[in-house]
Amino acid sequence: MIPSAFAYHAPATLTEALSLLQQYGDEARVLAGGHSLLPAMKLRLAAPEVLIDIGRIAELRGIAINGSITIGATTTWSAIEQHAGLRQHLPVLPEAVRQIGDIQVRNRGTLGGALAHADPAADAPAVVLALAAELRAQGPGGTRSIAAGDFFLDFFTTALAPGELLIAVVLQPLDAGAGAAYVKLPHPASGYAIVGVAAYVKLEASLVSACRVAVTGAGPFATRQPGVEQALIGSDGSADAVAAAAAQAGEEMDILGDLHASEVYRRAMVKVFTRRALTQALARARA
Repeated sequence: MIPSAFAYHAPATLTEALSLLQQYGDEARVLAGGHSLLPAMKLRLAAPEVLIDIGRIAELRGIAINGSITIGATTTWSAIEQHAGLRQHLPVLPEAVRQIGDIQVRNRGTLGGALAHADPAADAPAVVLALAAELRAQGPGGTRSIAAGDFFLDFFTTALAPGELLIAVVLQPLDAGAGAAYVKLPHPASGYAIVGVAAYVKLEASLVSACRVAVTGAGPFATRQPGVEQALIGSDGSADAVAAAAAQAGEEMDILGDLHASEVYRRAMVKVFTRRALTQALARARA
């Protein structure tokens, strides 16, 4: 299928890209890897008059580890998957990336593009929520930081303001006594999450001192699970404690039902995969 006609711009700098966004406003859409926008355009579900391709902007690519971990918005999944420093300091991220699509998708798709698109079945939103990432945006008013917990608002809706671009994601390495995991029930054709759960735990004196759990695929947008987190914090992280905490998963969110999975099935799987994610994260924290 062929998209409707559009004008195309490929700025070489972030300043130029932001200027184009100001110039064209609502007529423009930003193109990163293109794995979400281009199919929508071919199906005429999106018909922007202007495409602003940010894929050639060097300052938006790359991974820097200097205390914190900064990943440029147009860094590809493959670059994240293969980065030795991430495998050492934040292994849950490349592990989660290996569950995204196929090699062609990972070679072109980008972290920032996926987060800004905010597909309710995407993997990365749950992971950045569980890792308490900081998302950096730049627009006409300058640069600002948005906590991951404040970024995802609804179906395909984020806290990015008109004229803003997501420019980087900042995360913290896992320190001693911490573990994280991402597990999902994938759609057999697309690989998108029917249910996906990311979990982070930290142990101090053999007790859970911190816990963050986020669910994707089951609701209109990725969301934290405060009931699960509160139930696990202060416990010994035993199998019984994990089971009791996981029983709270999905209780505070709207659960979707569609042709891929009913609401009842998704609700059950949210609990199952929360238990699996917590069990795996705790095992890593104890290792």
